[in-house]
Amino acid sequence: MIKVSVIIPNYNHAVFLKDRIDSVLNQTFQDFEVIIMDDVSPDNSREVIEGYRTHNKVSQIIYNEINSGSTFKQWEKGIGLAKGEYIWIAESDDWCEPTLLQNLVAAMEDDVSCTMAYVQSTAFRNDGSILWQSKHQKISEYVDGIVFIKQCMVFGNAVFNASMAIFRKKTFYEFSKEFTQYKFCGDWLFWIEMSKRGKVFISGKMLNYFRKHDKDVSGKAYASGLNFIENVKILNSLKKDDIITEQHYKTALIEIYYQYITIKHNFTPDARKLIDNIFLLENDGKYKRFLQWNYSSRVTKDVIKNTVKRFLKLKTI
Repeated sequence: MIKVSVIIPNYNHAVFLKDRIDSVLNQTFQDFEVIIMDDVSPDNSREVIEGYRTHNKVSQIIYNEINSGSTFKQWEKGIGLAKGEYIWIAESDDWCEPTLLQNLVAAMEDDVSCTMAYVQSTAFRNDGSILWQSKHQKISEYVDGIVFIKQCMVFGNAVFNASMAIFRKKTFYEFSKEFTQYKFCGDWLFWIEMSKRGKVFISGKMLNYFRKHDKDVSGKAYASGLNFIENVKILNSLKKDDIITEQHYKTALIEIYYQYITIKHNFTPDARKLIDNIFLLENDGKYKRFLQWNYSSRVTKDVIKNTVKRFLKLKTI
């Protein structure tokens, strides 16, 4: 049996594809297959992909006839084609160090209760300048999945780039595929579901590189405000499943809404109305008075944040 199936879902990333594919093929751990998928890219992605048609590691090349409209539906399709015990979704605009798989597979093999494992990642611009880097306080450790969610997945997605992680294929079939209905935060929900079912291995090693550019999905989501809408949905699901307490929930909600109100002037009136309604409806109208507060340009961020805390009667966790 093949140990790892590497899925490379591509859309319009021809300029980055060779770096991506080569960084996969040059891994020190070589027990893997590569499945390349293209979602009707309008650029010359097909030309680049065909250059790997005869490579012995490339088991399948899939060209969609109609654009799926969803990165996460491509994930699901690719996993269904995979033969490996572990899955690595290597995003088409990223690249990595040769030892990424070697480190993560070893961690998964050492503990059968581990459902996912990830390394640290550097976000950088096309000119090579570093935007930011993730970090972990230990060189490596296993964390109980529920503890991991509470500590690392409430106020943000610690596994912010799929290329930095691998997971057990069999665990994928133990939870619903609701994540495919999301446009932006489907990966966040995906890793939460994985974490619920076992331990998470975290490597402190910087082995993955994540490009930020004008063609990435996250940039469009931030511009539309979609990230706020889906963030609240995920937060509510954690509360519903009793993974987080009411206090934890409210604190996280503050952070999400605080981020929103400080930039809400950048969105269209229709987008603002939609986002406000999500906060209101998802919480049964509990925060209506707060949502209807008229923030003027003269109100400072500190005043807003302190008012939010007073309104929700919170203590900082």
